Formats: sequence, C-alpha cells, structure tokens
Amino acid sequence: MPFNDPDSPSQALDLLIQGNARFVGGERLHPNQDADHRAALAPGQTPFAVMFGCSDSRLAAEIIFDRGLGDLFVVRTAGHVAGAEALGSIEYGVGVLGAPLVVVLGHDSCGAVTAASQAYVDGNSPTGFVRDVVERVYPSVLSARAAGTTEIDDIVDEHIRKTTEFLVERSAVLAAKVADGSCAVAGLSYRLHEGTVRLVAAHGELGEHLVAN
Repeated sequence: MPFNDPDSPSQALDLLIQGNARFVGGERLHPNQDADHRAALAPGQTPFAVMFGCSDSRLAAEIIFDRGLGDLFVVRTAGHVAGAEALGSIEYGVGVLGAPLVVVLGHDSCGAVTAASQAYVDGNSPTGFVRDVVERVYPSVLSARAAGTTEIDDIVDEHIRKTTEFLVERSAVLAAKVADGSCAVAGLSYRLHEGTVRLVAAHGELGEHLVAN
C-alpha cells in the first residue's frame, strides 16, 4: 500500500500501527523525509491522519509511528485537553485537508492525569494556567473513580476515551464525517518504555481493529 494513500480510516490506522511496529522493532524506514518529497509538498499538504496528542516530549508522533513530512497533522496540548484552538485545528485537518482519521494519543504516567488525580485526593490544584489543564482532565478522573478505577494508567485510558467522545460530541464537522464514514476517531495509549500503542477507544468504521479490554 502506498505510504500516503490510505483508502479508508481503517487503512490509515493500519499505516500508523505498521509504522509503530517498525519503530518498536528498530526497523524504521523513515518514509517521506527526503529532499524530493519535501519539494513536492511545497504546494500543499494531504495528511492521512490528524494526531491530537499529549505535549509530552517523549510522544513525538512522526518518530513513534515512523512517518515523514506531510503525513500527520499534529495538534498537541498537555494531557490532550481540547479547547477551542485544538478543536479548530482538528476540524481544519478533517474538514479542509480531508484527513480520514483522527487519533487521540495518550500515554502511561501522564503528568496531567497524575496532577488531576492528586487534586482529587488532596483537594489542591496547581496555580496559573496549569490549573486550567488539570480542571479539563478532572472529569475523566471523576468518571474513572466512579467506576472504581484508581490506578493512574487506567485513568489515562479513561481520559483517552473521554477525549474521543468529547471531540465527536463537540465538533459538528467531525461528527458528520464520522457519520458518513469518511473519517473515524481512534484513541491510542502509548507505553513509554516499550514504545507500543494499543487501541482503547474508537468512533466510526475501523474495520477489523478492536478496542483493547
């Protein structure tokens, strides 16, 4: 399959999973990183996925999915919290650039989730604008706690699920694309030590890809 030409949201996710397997196995191909490809992209871009991830410095999407220039439209915030700017950027990637897949990328030991969980326990929140990040993660902590979940990494998975739900519920542009099958939303959880990803949430048609238990 061509590196840049997935025919469906499922195939777009396949490309990411295949690239992650190469990254984990130390067999990266570094596609679409040469000078000719750089020049060919100058007139415009057609990324095959919007990557909405945590800002953690260890979560560089093009590296962990073995991708190159023009492949991923990347939006990152601490704890992948979605305000108006993030939502607008995601809508641009889907509605204007035509990406068939939106990925919410979280990771284990997330600092934003840890801070929100600690705020739940002791009632103390950070100061400044970090407080706003924590407050946006807090509903995921409450949902996880209500289900009896207390481990940080399990709460991270719940936050990924809640973020995918939020994107589809809040963005009419994205919801319409998911409804007509031209786009899907996948929530992936990344393990920092192993470098692997697993699917924990999905909205739309993703073929044979199954959400992990």
